[in-house]
Amino acid sequence: MKSVRARITGRVQGVGFRAFVERAAAQLGVRGWVRNRRDGSVEAVIAGDTSKVDEMLTLCWQGPPAAKVDGVSVEETTAPSAPGFESKPTE
Repeated sequence: MKSVRARITGRVQGVGFRAFVERAAAQLGVRGWVRNRRDGSVEAVIAGDTSKVDEMLTLCWQGPPAAKVDGVSVEETTAPSAPGFESKPTE
């Protein structure tokens, strides 16, 4: 089991990035959430089997077609208690 907080920077807002992450999370069966940040980045907490979380991080580097990811910073964090994966309001 692995739980990480990722901050994705670049052209990642207004391009369907959160929806892309939500779809990928559903397909991979990971838990957590994703939200836009006021600084223009996207933040996500992803928890699940190590291989699935690593695959999600790889997908975060790719993003949807209209995105241009400049960076993905990752730190370990506490796993979210809620089941499933959700999109949260901008913070």
